[in-house]
Amino acid sequence: MPETTAAVHEFDLDGLNLWCDEERFEVTGERIAEYAAATNDPIEAHRSGAIASPVFAIVPVFDALMAPAVDVVPMDIFGRITHGEQDFHFHRPIRPGDRLVSTGRVIGWETKSTGALLYIHLTCRDEVSGELVNEQYLSGFFRGVDAGSKVGESIPLIAANDDVKRGEPLAVVDAHVDDDQTYRYAPASGDPVPIHLDEEVAKDAGLPGIIAHGLCTMAMAGWGVVSEVAGSDVSRIKRFAVRFSKFVFPGDDLSTRIWRVGSADGVTSYAFETVRGDDVVLSNGVAEIAD
Repeated sequence: MPETTAAVHEFDLDGLNLWCDEERFEVTGERIAEYAAATNDPIEAHRSGAIASPVFAIVPVFDALMAPAVDVVPMDIFGRITHGEQDFHFHRPIRPGDRLVSTGRVIGWETKSTGALLYIHLTCRDEVSGELVNEQYLSGFFRGVDAGSKVGESIPLIAANDDVKRGEPLAVVDAHVDDDQTYRYAPASGDPVPIHLDEEVAKDAGLPGIIAHGLCTMAMAGWGVVSEVAGSDVSRIKRFAVRFSKFVFPGDDLSTRIWRVGSADGVTSYAFETVRGDDVVLSNGVAEIAD
């Protein structure tokens, strides 16, 4: 285990690989359109509610996202969790009329030099057919926490592709985080966490002020990638993954830079990162697009 001066907290082994209760969600065109508007998505099929953008996939699983962690993480540190990585694996897009069932489990955890990482696996299925719609893997980070030796599995590797990113990007897509972005994103996504909505709560948490939802930033990168390398056709995206590197704030100007990595078996892989000036706010971006 890496050297750490973090406070030691015992995570509960009985919660490892324990699936949480199923959560149900009925998709409407109105909710799809609301999410697109809340993320400044310019793609007409998303804005009209005809088909969901990639990161909309977080909405039906949101209630299942944190539930597995309750069975593992001590409650006195539960509120300190932040999003480390998010990795979507798509089997098909989400459409209006879908009735979806989601569940999740903690698959492992480990301690790093600055804190503990908790690894979660989510599944989202069609309630009628049982068809797998998407799988999601994410890491939650607890700064200053020692959870002991590594337990269970990690989430799939999100490649950095640093060599590819030394060259000129294939495309650059700009986005702006509006002053009211978090107030629009919270109801559209179902994420009411107060550090995105209340200045005093954010400052009490040690932040300079309200921060943007990480998944809102990811959604902005998502429509940029789909627009530039998937012909604005969300049905072609098979994987979309990032590491959340720095906080984003209302008023920020962002740029997503995209590089082609290579093709195999009818799928082309791209690397991307989202920056605010010299700061990389989304790193290790990976997108896999069907040809």
